[in-house]
Amino acid sequence: MEKKLDGIKIGVLGGDDRELVLIPRLASLGAELNIVGFPSLPHAANIRIVSSIDQAIENVDAVLLPMPGTDLQGNIRAIYAEEKLVLTESVVKKIPPKTPVIVGVAKPFLKEWAEKYQLKLIEIAEVDEVAILNAIPTAEGAVQLAMEHTNFTIHSSNSFVIGFGRVGFTMARTLAALGANVTIVARKPADYARAFELGYQVCNYQELIDKISEAHLIFNTVPALVLTKELLVKVDVNTLIIDLASQPGGTDFKAAADQGVNAILAPGLPGKVAPKTAGEILAKVIPAFILENL
Repeated sequence: MEKKLDGIKIGVLGGDDRELVLIPRLASLGAELNIVGFPSLPHAANIRIVSSIDQAIENVDAVLLPMPGTDLQGNIRAIYAEEKLVLTESVVKKIPPKTPVIVGVAKPFLKEWAEKYQLKLIEIAEVDEVAILNAIPTAEGAVQLAMEHTNFTIHSSNSFVIGFGRVGFTMARTLAALGANVTIVARKPADYARAFELGYQVCNYQELIDKISEAHLIFNTVPALVLTKELLVKVDVNTLIIDLASQPGGTDFKAAADQGVNAILAPGLPGKVAPKTAGEILAKVIPAFILENL
């Protein structure tokens, strides 16, 4: 049964096409919404379009930020806003203590402010029920990029997936379904064993330097520098690297460019390639996060 939000006041600060799915769903559950960053969104009985962040957070029970949150300057992702929406400490301090503030990924300064002003900061990008479902459009978007930037098929390609977490698992399964020869690069013995049990080729990071020259496609899911200059000099110039980790990714992009290797940083694919589905995922889980943390 879907969680009801009758009478709960929520401030929605910016967003993209995912929020165009999420906002009506929250309203249908009875929430009263203050929305900033969507000037053309029609008013409804319980949707109030405002022009500033201060108005959006006025007397609210919870605050929603977009999945990417802000950039390092505090600019909130708000693709439909007529002016920049900037999250500042002076804004954050106006939010009452213990208020849930829900975001995909929070920058360090937001974490500091949330602690300073006793807010309940909830980062949902790495919560299983979000991350596992988001892995589906991520994998599909990565396949789309691979098709657009290569002159060969994924079928029969040697496709390396670095990392075997939620995105890596789905990425490997998708590639295998398309007929790729999948190699998993794993660190944990359990991931190594699971990948082998599923029929993939496996190697550890120490072995990668001897095997990476075989790769036609490399998909990185690890948010740490793993594709170093030392490795990239071994990569074939016709190989495509698609880095799915959050910015700045896990690739030395300068070293890749110096080698003439095409490396693409592609975080946040769900909101770019399948915003409707990504919005529906948020609409399923956010009501429960709000109710659990009020």
